[in-house]
Amino acid sequence: MIISAERLNLRPWNDADRMSFVDMSVDPEVMEFMMPLKREAASGAWIDDQIAHQKAHGFCFWAVERKEDLRFIGTVGLRRIGYEADFTPAVEIGWRIARPFWGNGYAPEAASAAIQFGFKILKLPEIIAITVPHNLKSRRVMEKLGMQRDEDGDFDHPLVKKGHPLRRHVLYRLRRDEWNRKREVSDV
Repeated sequence: MIISAERLNLRPWNDADRMSFVDMSVDPEVMEFMMPLKREAASGAWIDDQIAHQKAHGFCFWAVERKEDLRFIGTVGLRRIGYEADFTPAVEIGWRIARPFWGNGYAPEAASAAIQFGFKILKLPEIIAITVPHNLKSRRVMEKLGMQRDEDGDFDHPLVKKGHPLRRHVLYRLRRDEWNRKREVSDV
């Protein structure tokens, strides 16, 4: 299965993606607002976990490639939240784009395609997004996607140790009915 956007494909992972994903995931600027991945986890466990999630649920954080040259540029997709929080159970949208491809609008383009898949194909009632408060680039992407901040939903991430600067997270939400309404208005 391939999800097609204007300039991008969201597709299943393959072994050729592993080293590009490692390079991206050990880049300190790419990982500035995420918990770091060790090289071994980035090359194996993280991608293997996405493949398993795809098999179990029909979606994951997919590999993203540019259509023009089929070059791997990052990962974007949907994933069931695997920890307990006030807003779970939930499906999260997320993205990680390699630094050479920043500033081209790839994250919102690919995320928009993933949201469309989530609402039209999977019939999800809601999709959420999370990040640390000072990750303004990701928060702008969330807002471009039509997501709304739920200030009452902000939380300390249970998988990040107490006292760590990346523990506090903000919560954004997008309900399918709101997404449909916005699409109807834009189609007029």
